[in-house]
Amino acid sequence: MRINKVAKAGTLESNDIMIMVMPNEKGGVELQLESIVIKQFGNQIKSTILDKLKEMNVEDVVIKAQDKGALDYTIKARVQTAIERAV
Repeated sequence: MRINKVAKAGTLESNDIMIMVMPNEKGGVELQLESIVIKQFGNQIKSTILDKLKEMNVEDVVIKAQDKGALDYTIKARVQTAIERAV
């Protein structure tokens, strides 16, 4: 699946995550993560995002994620929504 335009999902409220996706002209997946809990859960958040991308067969995408303590199911839902809006 290819990303055709920039799209967002989520908010910057507590316990949520803002996901922005855009096409990656260089190719591949590029993930930029900012989080208030990056030291404790940074690897888990990245893994959750990348797993959802793999599940949706998404390639050549830049993802910017601003996390405010979202749980895994919220992260997955926000990634899916942003991808669906960008296709």
